[in-house]
Amino acid sequence: MKRHLISAADLSRDDAVLILDTAEELARLADRPIKKLPTLRGRTVVNLFFEDSTRTRISFEAAAKRLSADVINFSAKGSSVSKGESLKDTALTLEAMGADAVVIRHPSSGAPHRLATSDWINGSVVNAGDGTHEHPTQALLDAFTMRRRLASGGAGVGQDLAGRRITIVGDVLHSRVARSNVHLLSTLGADVTLVAPPTLVPFGVESWPCDVSYDLDAVVGKSDAVMMLRVQRERMNAAFFPTEREYARRYGLDADRMARMPEHAIVMHPGPMNRGMEITAEVADSDRCTAVEQVANGVSIRMAVLYLLLGGNEPAVTAARTEENQ
Repeated sequence: MKRHLISAADLSRDDAVLILDTAEELARLADRPIKKLPTLRGRTVVNLFFEDSTRTRISFEAAAKRLSADVINFSAKGSSVSKGESLKDTALTLEAMGADAVVIRHPSSGAPHRLATSDWINGSVVNAGDGTHEHPTQALLDAFTMRRRLASGGAGVGQDLAGRRITIVGDVLHSRVARSNVHLLSTLGADVTLVAPPTLVPFGVESWPCDVSYDLDAVVGKSDAVMMLRVQRERMNAAFFPTEREYARRYGLDADRMARMPEHAIVMHPGPMNRGMEITAEVADSDRCTAVEQVANGVSIRMAVLYLLLGGNEPAVTAARTEENQ
């Protein structure tokens, strides 16, 4: 593992499989009465969130605490940032407090990269979502969920997603989740297809390692996993589609479209959902939808990332077994 995790594109196939395999070992903690390892005892992890978040912030906090790290939650609201403090001065303050890792979510694309490449902080930097750029741990937990559900004969330890057909549908233009998933899934050998209205397809998408379609019905029947993206109204400053009803009719996943998917195929959503728009309640609540499972898997993935960045000198399974024997 490198020192930081800023982009899914920075991960090689071996890096990604190592994280997924480590998460698989650490996931076993969830079945134990005491869900903790002493691995990061004495280390400090700071959750530096300049945007509102529920799932990601709580997931990172739970991951760090299960590894026995000290956690500091920093929210821009009610802090000196609201008084005009710069990212640099905030980072210098965290460095003075001895932060070993900074998990940052920021509305500006590139902020985590700036933090990681500056001399403001010596700890590891983990990108928890920056603007419309990337969200690498979300892509990792999505890949982890796919591998568990689609792998033949077990959880797929050591395997990638070679040959799997993944369809990502919706607001690709504003989605950092889509960007990270395209990079990571292609690295893991999957065939990725983006489906969206022409107005919600990013400029330059032809250089991405994926196919593009404007017809969901044409690809849903041959997909191993269909990932529905949230329509991000808060990032839209123009009329990207006529009406919500029209969007749901053309690009929403309902029971009829789900019935046309292969029997083994799964439905994914990074959350939060706009029920009735990109996904119907019937699909969201079905056994094929992995949205809640993805949240649980997110804790294991973020444990693996922190473990590998901050001192995973031995395999996770060794650490877990050592703890069990004590």
